[in-house]
Parts: sequence; C-alpha cells; structure tokens
Amino acid sequence: MANDIFLLNISGQDKPGLTAELTSVLATYDGKILDIGQANIHDTLSLGLMFEIESGEKSSAVQKELLFKAYELGVTAKFSPISLANYEDWVSQQGKDRYIVTILGEKLAANQIAEVTKVISEKNLNIDAIKRLTGRLSLVKAEEYPRASIELSIRGRLEKKSDLTEKFMQISRDLDVDIAFQEDNIYRRNRRLVCFDMDSTLIQTEVIDELAELAGVGEQVKAITEAAMQGEIDFNESFKRRMKLLKGLSEEVLQGVAERLPITKGARRLIDTLKSYGFKTAILSGGFTYFGHYLQKELGIDYVYANQLEIKDGALTGNYLGDIVNGAKKAEYLKEIADKEGIHINQTIAVGDGANDLQMLNLAGLGIAFHAKPKVKDNAQSSISSIGLDGVLYLLGYHDRHIDL
Repeated sequence: MANDIFLLNISGQDKPGLTAELTSVLATYDGKILDIGQANIHDTLSLGLMFEIESGEKSSAVQKELLFKAYELGVTAKFSPISLANYEDWVSQQGKDRYIVTILGEKLAANQIAEVTKVISEKNLNIDAIKRLTGRLSLVKAEEYPRASIELSIRGRLEKKSDLTEKFMQISRDLDVDIAFQEDNIYRRNRRLVCFDMDSTLIQTEVIDELAELAGVGEQVKAITEAAMQGEIDFNESFKRRMKLLKGLSEEVLQGVAERLPITKGARRLIDTLKSYGFKTAILSGGFTYFGHYLQKELGIDYVYANQLEIKDGALTGNYLGDIVNGAKKAEYLKEIADKEGIHINQTIAVGDGANDLQMLNLAGLGIAFHAKPKVKDNAQSSISSIGLDGVLYLLGYHDRHIDL
C-alpha cells in the first residue's frame, strides 16, 4: 500500500510534554518521522514535524487524532501534504555545501539582518536555521557590556566565495556590524588552538609606544609604529629603529608598565572559556617577552613567542636577543605549536590587528582581524570591530549559556 507524507506545523504556547504527546499519537499508527525541528521565541513554540504514514484509514485517523490532541494541548496544527517527488528533491539537496554566517554587534537592527539575508538570497543560498547566540537584552536596564549575535546556517552552491564576502564587508562598513562567513565543515566544529597578537589585541595599548613616551621619544617611535602597522615600511627595519630609540630606559620602568597593562574587554571571558573547553592558547607578538610572560601568568596562556629585550646594568641597551618576531615568524610559530600539539592547521585560530599579523591570519583555519586597520580587515577571513575579544566565541558557535559557566 502507498504511503502519504505530511508536514505538520504546530504553533502556540510552549509547555512541557507537548512533543511527547504528539509523537506518541504518531507511534500508535506506526508513523515514521522523516524530519523534526523546533524553535521557541518568548515561550511561543514553532514545531515542524514531517512524517510518513500508510495511506487510507491510518492516514485519516492519525490526522484527526493529531488535530484533537493539538486542540487539547491549546496549540494550532496545520497539515501540508508533500509529494514523493517534492520530498526526494528536498532530500537530494543534502549534498550541497554548507556555510555559517555569524552577525555580531552591540545591538542588531532589522536593516542589518535584512541586508545580510538579501545577499544570501541573491546568491541562491537557503537559510536552514537561525540561532541567537547571546542572551536576551533588557529594554529597561542598561547593559554594562551590550552585545548581540545570531548565527545563520546556510546551504547551496557558491560559485565565487569572494563575491559574497566582499558584499558582507561593504555591509559591515556601511552599517557598523561584523559579519563572519565560514565553511561548515569538521574543522570549524573542532578548533583546538587560538593564537593572539598582544599589542592592541590582548591589551589595549602598543607597549613600545608607551615605553617611548617614558623615554621621551614618544612621537618618533609612534610614527614608526604606525607606518609599520599600516604596512608602509618593513617591520624588521622599523623594529630596529624603535629599539635604538629606547636605549637607556630603566628596567624598573618596564615593571611599572607591565603592572598597568590594560587587558582588552572580553579577553578574560574568552580565555577562561577556551581553557575550560580544552583549547591551547598562545601569544605570538612583535612586542616583548617581558610583557608577554606577564600576561601569560595573568591570563593562563600556554605559549609565548615575542622579542627579547637586551638588558644590561638595569637598563635597555637598544638591542634585542634572538630573531625578530615579524609576520613570517608569527606564522612559523603558529604552525610549530600546532605540529607540537598534534593539531591540524585548519583547527587553528589566529587573532590580530596589524599588517604583521596577516600571514598568521591567512594561515590559520580561521583568521580574525580584531579592531584592525582597514588594510588588515580587507585581507583577513573575518573581523570583529563592534564588540570585545570574547566575540571570538560566537564565531566558534558558542551560546552565552556555554560561556558563563
């Protein structure tokens, strides 16, 4: 005997046991569940249940009983018949590529979501699911740290990824919102290593500029730093020039600066969460090990690679020890740590803000430009500019309930 296929949509006030009651009715008639999905917004339920049932008496009886059960439960039930051809066409789409789009901001407005979803539609991609990752915002109480994030699971054939990401970047610039686009693959769900730049990423300052101010050469060093961050001059050359200007600075000054390091908003929340889920973390910095090791103890970082200051008789000599940690070295250290920990490169994340971070951002499975210079944002895979460093967790798919343990 032929079978019927139905999509049952249930809507109304959510209550415990509702799904159990409905599926028990189906079980009585030997119904086969083909798909099921549920969402709740403000205690209002939207449940979709696709099932197959023997045509004829069973089909008629199960529809009547489900309608009665829905009435009894105080919810609305609607049946939509599905043809076999339509069902098989739907099943065939399972092989299509899947992607994740994450939208981040202090608050998310309708126009921001509208523009993002319009681009997705123009590329003939389907949205399979939308999930809110952040807690609900009060309309009465002011939030000390407002943040909002939703995740869209999308599916379809994408001919040219760059066309999509360029449009997302334009929306990001125009509407002050962060939009991250990732392939939804096994690596995205199994990231294991996060590497951070230090200055202007883990901390909200450029330490070398602060040291320069204390040495009385602030403007000279700041100009060189900015040119290097923008990629206008070679990092190695800029580093040597700045080091020479710091000659004679007392080691006591370094200690004072270390104790006052302004840790970036969201950094502690991010790293505490990463540690609780077994991630390895590293600082890969063109700054100095003196401050990297201080942060390592403060935040519980696993690895630190940075430049080592030469100190003699309690003062800086204007020289350094070992190799300069430039952009190429950062990428090299990222791979070295991943190899040591037995982690595939696609399971790594790199976060940074300057031109000398681009190599590691593009090598990592997920590269994130954090409150970065325009050149860096335009050349990185993803960016966060609207909220704190813990925004990284939303790109990993974590919900606030997974974070605030």
